[in-house]
Amino acid sequence: MSENEKLIIHPRPSSIVASLYTLRDLNVDVAILHGPPGCSFKHARLLEEDRLRVLTSAMNENDFVFGGLEKLIKTIDKAIELFDPKTIAIVGTCTSMIIGEELTDAVSHAPKGVDIICIETHAGYANNTDGVISVLEPAARIGMITDEELQRQRHLLKEATNVEIRHGAASKDYLEPSRGDLKYKVAERLIDILKSGKKVIGILNAKKETAYMFADELIALYETADALGMAENIAILSNTNTDVGLPRVKEHAKNIMKAFHERGIPIHEIIGGLDEYAVTGDQVKELLTKKYTNYDAAVIAGVPHALYMEAFSQMELFSITNGPRQVIPLKEMGHHHVMVEIDLHPQTLGVSHIVPSEFGETLRSVFADQKQKYGKYDK
Repeated sequence: MSENEKLIIHPRPSSIVASLYTLRDLNVDVAILHGPPGCSFKHARLLEEDRLRVLTSAMNENDFVFGGLEKLIKTIDKAIELFDPKTIAIVGTCTSMIIGEELTDAVSHAPKGVDIICIETHAGYANNTDGVISVLEPAARIGMITDEELQRQRHLLKEATNVEIRHGAASKDYLEPSRGDLKYKVAERLIDILKSGKKVIGILNAKKETAYMFADELIALYETADALGMAENIAILSNTNTDVGLPRVKEHAKNIMKAFHERGIPIHEIIGGLDEYAVTGDQVKELLTKKYTNYDAAVIAGVPHALYMEAFSQMELFSITNGPRQVIPLKEMGHHHVMVEIDLHPQTLGVSHIVPSEFGETLRSVFADQKQKYGKYDK
């Protein structure tokens, strides 16, 4: 370990899991983890609910010493027999990579007609984005994505890593997890702001499928403002560009934009794609300082720490994340109200519709309870 290298001792996302999610985004049919049966169990199980078959070669103690190539070959054959896949990915794990298993040796035994890519990864990388690159490079070699898309993804992943180093999970050697501020208290404050006629900007800056829940925060914001007769005071920015990203990411963006339209939620600006959350800062800053000036508050859902504080001037910031370890960095940045959507990710896997959020539902509930105090808001 170098003298300047930071020793981060809280758990962080795994490169193996990042590889699996990237395979999901590419619409690969089957992923085979070449390692022990329990490797990445939770995410492997959840991803099977999101149209990715995840199998394991089930390496045991004997295989740790003598290798598990024969088991991997049998697993490939079984996957083809059971699922008739068009694409299979063999994903390395800590075990198979440490003992030097050659994943490509198993591919040579596979029948023709199935595209198989080998992902040489493990959980020992400093940044889980390395697991994404380990998928995209072989995917580009066989034409699953273009070289242009590969370079675009490299840039996005580099920036995502930088965001985490500046203000995220890699910003400190240890971050205490927190549930954030009490949602009903924050909801009361936000309703007071809306009721007073102040202008609020809502920003969806979410990562991939997590946007199915984070979008609900902004829907609830607009619904509440509309019920108060203050809809004209709301502007919504959203990173749901339907033309960029890997296949599944584009699909998510289309689903969310459709949901916004069906609910009558106006999207004033598109600030990027669902994989571009780390690079939206410049555009948000330009919009807020040149076009959307004189706003009093901002509600930011998804990855608030990717946006520049100087963009918000004197605004009161309401931020929602799904990372308990993200609360302290956001507070230190100057975000006034920080809330956490616990267990967001499991609830947004395998869905194609808006998922009710805890803060969104709290805002609706608090507003409903206060209707008698505020009077009627029939149009």
